[in-house]
Amino acid sequence: MAEIIKAWQCIGCGRLEGPAQCIGVCQDRAVDLVDAVDYRAALARAGALEEVVRRIATTFPKKGQSEETWRALQAEARRALALAPPEEPLAKATEPGR
Repeated sequence: MAEIIKAWQCIGCGRLEGPAQCIGVCQDRAVDLVDAVDYRAALARAGALEEVVRRIATTFPKKGQSEETWRALQAEARRALALAPPEEPLAKATEPGR
């Protein structure tokens, strides 16, 4: 898991500062930061989606139950996708027979 540090963010301009002991050779550089709440939500969603993929890969339906098994896996995948909606909506797939 990535390291999470406590930092202070200016509510006006958004500047971030974190705790560090400066030894006089510091240089500022651009970094990409993600809010810890968003990061944890993404981890939870990724874990749920990984579990769905694992179940798909290791599930072998009984004879005559392929359709029922597939519908159950689709429902599980939808629940995993709903954990944290992406910024842009996924393309909606049409279900056969609807």
